[in-house]
Amino acid sequence: MQMSTPAAATVPISAVRIKPKASRDDWHMRAFMLVIGLYLLVALAFPLYAMLSKSFQNHDGDFIGLANYLEYFGTPALTYSINNSIFVAVITTGITVTLAFVLAYALTRSCMPLKGFFKSVAMVPILVPSLLPGIALVYLFGRQGMIPELLFGHDIYGPIGIVIAEVFFTLPHAMIIIITALSIADSRLYESAIALRASKPRIFFTVTLPGARYGLISAAFVVFTLTITDFGAPKVIGGDFNVLATDIYKQVIGQQNFEMGAVVSVVLLIPAAVAFFVDRVVQKKQVALLSARAVPLQPNPNRRFDSIMLGYACLVSLFILGMLAVCQYAALVKFYPYDLSLGLKNYQFDLMDGGGWESYFNSIRMATYTALFGTIVVFVGAYMVEKGRGFRLGRGFFQLLAMMPMAVPGLVLGLAYIFFFNAPNNPLNFIYGTMAILVISTITHFYTVSHLTAVTALKQMDAEFEAVSSSLKQPFYKVFSRVTVPVCLPAIFDIGIYLFVNAMTTVSAVVFLYGPDTTLASVAVLNMDDAGDIAPAAAMGMMIFYTAAGVRILHYIVSAYIERRTQKWRMR
Repeated sequence: MQMSTPAAATVPISAVRIKPKASRDDWHMRAFMLVIGLYLLVALAFPLYAMLSKSFQNHDGDFIGLANYLEYFGTPALTYSINNSIFVAVITTGITVTLAFVLAYALTRSCMPLKGFFKSVAMVPILVPSLLPGIALVYLFGRQGMIPELLFGHDIYGPIGIVIAEVFFTLPHAMIIIITALSIADSRLYESAIALRASKPRIFFTVTLPGARYGLISAAFVVFTLTITDFGAPKVIGGDFNVLATDIYKQVIGQQNFEMGAVVSVVLLIPAAVAFFVDRVVQKKQVALLSARAVPLQPNPNRRFDSIMLGYACLVSLFILGMLAVCQYAALVKFYPYDLSLGLKNYQFDLMDGGGWESYFNSIRMATYTALFGTIVVFVGAYMVEKGRGFRLGRGFFQLLAMMPMAVPGLVLGLAYIFFFNAPNNPLNFIYGTMAILVISTITHFYTVSHLTAVTALKQMDAEFEAVSSSLKQPFYKVFSRVTVPVCLPAIFDIGIYLFVNAMTTVSAVVFLYGPDTTLASVAVLNMDDAGDIAPAAAMGMMIFYTAAGVRILHYIVSAYIERRTQKWRMR
């Protein structure tokens, strides 16, 4: 009689999953990731916890529960700021997304000339601090402005001015996202619609808009978050129309009420965080619009449509370049509106209150350090997460920390740094008021976009590079330096220029952190505007623009040269 074999004994050995043992390289990579993860904990998580704790304390540091929140929501003048912020953010989002969509449609679906020029002009607002459009509006529509009658009796100081300034500031961010969404289109869908004799409006509403809906939603959330958290434009042009961002500044700088400033920061953090996480959920639901058989959509010439799109692009460009031209004119006029002769008097920053020329050179130093050290930290961290093996829990936690800065407004981060780094018992207290804390806060503030850029570049590289290196018993840093870095060099340069430009223009995170010897150009613009030196503030703002634009042009030239030398393998 033959005995039956138990079922478990029939399982082949190859089916048994054996957890691979971590190699020395794996441990080294995890150590690097833990170091950068510790940086994110110290530079982000711990300060936010300190700020949250401060909102539950009184001036003496005693725990008082929700008393500060009850006081805040019981003060009508403060709670009005919530309604004002949401109102301005919603109006700005509607206007900006509409303008950006039409411009992106013109750039992707028409055959109008000079597309590169119009796209470059539309990107100009990224190169200026958000204070600058507010200054331009003061000169255009202020009480002694060039054309105040254009507002038909309405005051530019308030929601009208904030909305116009925020539209200028957020337009390029929305346009980039929507251009990406409109660029992914299958011409077969349009050919089918035409074959079914669908009208152009019906094709637009049934094919074009559904195809771009995720881009539109993402653009809307980005604009909403940028507007509700922006400090520069409301500070210059807001007047008595208070918003959450200016409330934080007034509570901390004006009244030294740090506990109430922490409460307002938590309130401001909520809509920004909700918008960010909803956007992430929406993006996860996006499905692929292009299959392997897809045919890229190529626009057909249409003289009437192309002329309309060209006219629209000219109007948008006139709006953007006109704002800059007004600021440059204001910077050159000796004493507006009484002495309209031109000169360089307003560039004598050392004679003004605000920081002088030293603040401008401090900004260049800070932006350079941010670009250099930030690119290293971001790219190495992204590499450890993307190319590391095992350690899923640690990698997942690192990814969470890397995504958090996108949901944290700059003012909130700056105030959190006061509570954490300025604490007497903190061993890192010595960096408060130095250039180091400005660099750390700026890297942390703009970490998420840089991290996503690096991860996107690394995902394009096959994991077999690391597998082959491991089989040849080569340390991971050789593959990293000889293969990964050269291949990802364009993305590395993009991260560097992104960090540099944002470090030059940011004001929200650093406005609480600079010291007597570390004033920055963007903060000098704010201080000069507060002191009534609006023309010198415009001059300093234009210096920021020219510096950021010059570095952008240099980046383009250097990147083109390096790509010719190191990226020939991409060419067929």
